[in-house]
Amino acid sequence: MSKKKSKTAPNQIVVNRKARHEYFVEDTIEAGLVLEGWEVKSLREARVQLNDGFIMLRNGEAFLMSCLITPLTTASTHILPESLRARKLLLHRRELSRLIGSVQQKGFTCIPLDLHWNRGRVKCTIALAKGKKLHDKRATQKDRDWERQKQRATREMR
Repeated sequence: MSKKKSKTAPNQIVVNRKARHEYFVEDTIEAGLVLEGWEVKSLREARVQLNDGFIMLRNGEAFLMSCLITPLTTASTHILPESLRARKLLLHRRELSRLIGSVQQKGFTCIPLDLHWNRGRVKCTIALAKGKKLHDKRATQKDRDWERQKQRATREMR
């Protein structure tokens, strides 16, 4: 039996790769998640999609929206799993006020970067980010290609 190789670290569950392409990440914050039992079991099997996820700030609280957690087929029969429900994020009051102030005044947006395990608990890395324009995305791709070419050239010289 061969295991599938994953591109994430052993404690990471899922990474939002699209986020760093679409946004300039200014600051990151780690937040806890309020989850149900079936969601934790699904996260252990890495049955989650974070690509379309975003953070909504309302009534002084933060919620992870549009994060798809697919329920396992062996989930209990007495619950009705809702895979796209809003999940509350656990943050300190100071972190929440900083997020709310940045989003309202400075034009930032909050996006989830990844979900990972920390001491047996699921944590979400939140980013304060600004959107990239098309020319910014092209410049980032050009820089990435240039770095790749430099790595190839130095490897061939050895």
